[in-house]
Order: sequence, then C-alpha cells, then structure tokens
Amino acid sequence: MPDKYTAVWVSHSSSSDFLRCPQLYYYQNVYKDPKTNHKIKVMAPALALGSAVHEVLESISVLPKDQRFEVSLLDKFHDLWPKFSGKKGGFWDEPTENKYRARGEEMLRRAYNHPGILKNPAVKIQEDLPHYWLSEEEGIILCGKIDWLEYLPDTDSVHIVDFKTGKHEEDESSLQLPIYNLLVTNCQKRQVTKASYWYLETNDELTEKPLPDLEESKKRVLDVALQMKMARQINRFKCPEGESCRYCKPLLAVLEGQGEAIGLDEYGRTDLYILPPKGPNMESVIL
Repeated sequence: MPDKYTAVWVSHSSSSDFLRCPQLYYYQNVYKDPKTNHKIKVMAPALALGSAVHEVLESISVLPKDQRFEVSLLDKFHDLWPKFSGKKGGFWDEPTENKYRARGEEMLRRAYNHPGILKNPAVKIQEDLPHYWLSEEEGIILCGKIDWLEYLPDTDSVHIVDFKTGKHEEDESSLQLPIYNLLVTNCQKRQVTKASYWYLETNDELTEKPLPDLEESKKRVLDVALQMKMARQINRFKCPEGESCRYCKPLLAVLEGQGEAIGLDEYGRTDLYILPPKGPNMESVIL
C-alpha cells in the first residue's frame, strides 16, 4: 500500500476549488506561508455563517435521538457565535454581523420547527475524517465529512443529507453527491439508498436528488483527481482568467499585504485573514 502521507488527498471542497480555479486550489490547499509554515484562509461572513450553523447541527448528530433537543438549537448557536463574532468571522461592522447572525437563527429555528431527519436514528462514521484509497495505484485518497446520515431501518440502509446555508442551489454538475456516495459506501458497511440537500434558508423539507451511479462517480472523481495530481507534479496552477479571477483574488490580496491577520484556526495550522470591505468582494464566494 502506498504512503498516505505522500498521497494526494481529494475532497469535495478541494476538487471544487480546482475546478473553479487551479490557482485558488493552490493557495487554499497547497501553499504554506514560508514565515509560519501554515496554510492561509480568508474569513468572510458567509463562511462564518455556514460554519456556525453546521457546527450546531453536527453537535446533535452524535447524540441519541431522544437527547438532541434537550438544549435549544438557538441556545447552542448563541453560545457558539462569539467564536465567529467581529473580525474573527469576517465582519467589519455590527449591522452586517447582526444580519448574518439573524439568518443563522432563522435557519436553526426552521430546523427545530421542522426537524424531520433530525429526530430519526442516525449513523455516525467513527473516523474524524472519513477517507479511503480512491486509487492506490495513483496514490489518491478521497476524504470528507458528511453532514448527516439518516438510518433507514426498513432497508438497513443510509440516507445522505447535506445542509445548505448559502443562497444558491448546488449545481447539477457538482461532484458533491458522487464524492459523498463513494465515501459513505466505502467508509461504513450499510448501503446508500437515498441522498438529499436541505436548503435551510428557504425550505422546510429536504430536496431529494437522484443517487449517483458508483462506477460513473468513481470515473468522474478520479478524472479530476488525476488532473489535480498532475498540476501538483508539474507545479502549474494557472488561473483561467489570467492573473486572477473572483475566486483566487482574495487570497492573492492577502499575499500582497492587503489582509489583516486575525489569528489561527481552531486546529492551529491555518493563518486566518480578513480583507477590508473595499477589497475583493467576498459576497461572491459560493458555499
């Protein structure tokens, strides 16, 4: 078996970065600041909002179903929000922060009032970061965290659910469900029989999606993974629009000294920055 420490690790987020802009992929997934040996990340309001809501819902995914609502989701959110408040969450002013915090409260209020899958049995993959060898021959590992796996007792199978906190629907060509289907199939024993998105800002119910074919999924994901591997081997990560595009521009701005350092991420391995409001428009980030 090849060495997992020299393998190319591929996830939905990293492959999405690569497909949007190879230069974005490089600065978010490969580059390390030579002064700190840390990766860099630009915090933005939409990112803070998504992280906070997901963290609240993840905290109940590990609980038995009859204990998940003993503490209010809103109380959990309010306890957690200081972690993202102010510049730590990419907020330069209080009105903007209040707007995003209110959006998060409304999402969790919706989840509490229409719990659906949240009150049903759930499967929890034991690995902190589920992963497996997508191709041992090519040295590629597929990895990623799944928001929620509903257990379906009638068929002893699982239902993949991804929580969406952004304002845009996932593109039909997205690799997210193909990647998640591969991960769940290979990282636990039960068959995947269903997949859905939950658009928490707008929908009380789940949006069920066709379950991707596993063989076709592997082919599609491996094709992108091999492109990522090649880019790393030849050290070529060219922005499709030339010097920069709306995706890679914020990270380039940080490297040009326009960002303000705001500390480390919770793992202590990534330097966090915030850009001034007149800098690159972070509202264009798609989550």
